[in-house]
Amino acid sequence: MSDTEALRVDTTGDVATITVDRPRKHNALNYRTLEALVAAVDEAEAADARVLVLTGAGEEAFVAGADIAAMAEFSTPEAQAYAELGHRAARKLETFPAPTVAAVNGYAFGGGMELALACDLRVAAQNAVFGQTELDLGIIPGWGGTQRLPRLVGDEVARRLIFFGERIDATDAHEYGLVGEVVAGDQLDDRVETLSAELAAQPRFALRAAKEALNAANEGSASAGLAHERRAFSGLFGTHDQREGMEAFVEKRDPEFE
Repeated sequence: MSDTEALRVDTTGDVATITVDRPRKHNALNYRTLEALVAAVDEAEAADARVLVLTGAGEEAFVAGADIAAMAEFSTPEAQAYAELGHRAARKLETFPAPTVAAVNGYAFGGGMELALACDLRVAAQNAVFGQTELDLGIIPGWGGTQRLPRLVGDEVARRLIFFGERIDATDAHEYGLVGEVVAGDQLDDRVETLSAELAAQPRFALRAAKEALNAANEGSASAGLAHERRAFSGLFGTHDQREGMEAFVEKRDPEFE
């Protein structure tokens, strides 16, 4: 399988699933596969997906990180370009105009963990293992881990995970707030499918506005985030979904959203 074929996109109804498919490399991302990931997210957006799921092929790894063999001889400009591409991929997941779900089915190390951090929700199989392991390689997280990890787990925990390159299991990841839920490995696909269906049934424009407001809270000052929230909240009034949702509530029936 070539690098450009090492990733696939499957669409079922309103849900697009991106699977990194390099199981012999533990789904590690080299430059070309990372480019394919960026293109796949664009493809899902063009298809108007209401939910985007990111996962890895096989049972051993979600994404075990960057392809170290490919990175080992990088020059500084090459490393800069690689970091910029990784940031672009993570940012596309973070700003995708619908919820993104990381279905973590094994190792999520380095860049793999950073991609999971960029998703809105994380569901982990019991065999999942997380780690910002870059210091073991003499580098630091380069795809946003130093910025996103503290927001989820707090400053002290993030520093310990990064400074020591500690690997944590799914139970500890859940306790730290890194993942939202942990399920048995053979239940991961079904749970993510159910979760995705529930998200896809939510009112599209309100859900998108909620995501944008939550992102604004993370990216700027509290006052800027609150101002964004006010604008997004008021801007939803007059939409079909707002009217339908409130009318259905008053009439004690299920809403029919767009």
